[in-house]
Amino acid sequence: MTKNAQIILKIINESTCHPTAEEIYLRMKEEYGKVVLATVYNNLNSLCEAGLIRKIVMENAPDRFDKTLRHDHLVCDKCGKIADFFMDDLTELLEKKLGDKIYSYDLMCHYICTECKEEAEIDK
Repeated sequence: MTKNAQIILKIINESTCHPTAEEIYLRMKEEYGKVVLATVYNNLNSLCEAGLIRKIVMENAPDRFDKTLRHDHLVCDKCGKIADFFMDDLTELLEKKLGDKIYSYDLMCHYICTECKEEAEIDK
């Protein structure tokens, strides 16, 4: 694994905010100096293909990257914030329903976060 890939993996595994490629690039540039955005994208793709990180594909928004620890996501439909939440693994239940092997799944629940609800109440 290249030095840049190690740095990117460290950034993602220590992050709690599901960073975009651009955010990872800016952090690397700030902390480690010279880096090229294309290098970040290439390493992110390699890390995803190797199963060391996971990509969160967002509609009408840049992809985000996350650690591989088994968890699911809440997405605020108003502000776009992503939050982790932990449920029991649904693999066995899904396999029973489908009658086939499930290799992985991503559960993304959409809601309105507390901050956006409170902001909406203030605006009334």
